Amino acid sequence: MTEAIISALFVFVLASFAGFEVINKVPPTLHTPLMSGANAISGIALLGAIIIAGDRDWSVTVILGLIAVVLATINVVGGFLVTDRMLQMFKKKEVKA
Repeated sequence: MTEAIISALFVFVLASFAGFEVINKVPPTLHTPLMSGANAISGIALLGAIIIAGDRDWSVTVILGLIAVVLATINVVGGFLVTDRMLQMFKKKEVKA
């Protein structure tokens, strides 16, 4: 393994631990706004994946781009569904007479 791969892997592992700790400390009232922000970031990742996957020649990069498109789409749609469901919990119930 080259030195660049080892450093990138090290940064990825540290970022994963830091992200887990930050998300773990979020109170439930802030979860919905943070989920909406995460969905926006996933949307940007989806656009980048579409650009990468858009090449005409099949290569490892295009295949990884297609996988990224599928996973980012699942993440965006699932995130918006969860956010919508959480917002439904805060709506007042209509009383039928």
